[in-house]
Amino acid sequence: MQAAANIRQLLGHPPSSQLILQFLSSLSTTVSTSSSPTPEVKAYPDAVYFNFYALGISLLFLPVHGYKPRTGTPRADLEEDHLVLDGIDIYNSPERPPPEAEGKSARGAATSIYSAYPIFPMALTLPPRTVDGKERPSAIAITQQTTGKEFLTWLGEPDRKGGGAGPSSGSIGIWIQYSKDGLMVEFGGDESRGPQAWDRGKDAVWKVISIIPPTE
Repeated sequence: MQAAANIRQLLGHPPSSQLILQFLSSLSTTVSTSSSPTPEVKAYPDAVYFNFYALGISLLFLPVHGYKPRTGTPRADLEEDHLVLDGIDIYNSPERPPPEAEGKSARGAATSIYSAYPIFPMALTLPPRTVDGKERPSAIAITQQTTGKEFLTWLGEPDRKGGGAGPSSGSIGIWIQYSKDGLMVEFGGDESRGPQAWDRGKDAVWKVISIIPPTE
């Protein structure tokens, strides 16, 4: 199994799924860690995070079937059959905190202990769609240097976007979301912040990619 190419297939599976275990094992072979990486688990009644800092990835599981784990529940006490993967955050730089450190928000900038995701290029498949009157690629290959301009060329204008307002020292980086593709991209560097961020954003390199369930 190629870890990068099939990452979308992980959504909807429980933590013990062979698909997820094989994916994590494949990632771990590229870094100095064991074949069975152990995450830091952060549990809340509405979300459970499995943070794999050395692999540059965080998995967000949603409780289902009425299950509501207590805040701080250790992994050994989780009902993992009642958890399904609902989001994957992939990190490109060590400049972002775990989602739960921001009150389970996907925004914010701070020092993080995440390493960069270890496998590039990272291939993502796309459903058929036209961009500027042309059929867009069926898959894109993301590198560590992929910029905002490249995402827009591949995917067209996003369904949602934000960030970049206010002073450069205090604002969050710009971000774009393609809801129908289940894809969100946050950008880092000075180009992504401040009142002129959207003018400079074409040159900003991605910082975090989030894979989420697509919406119709």
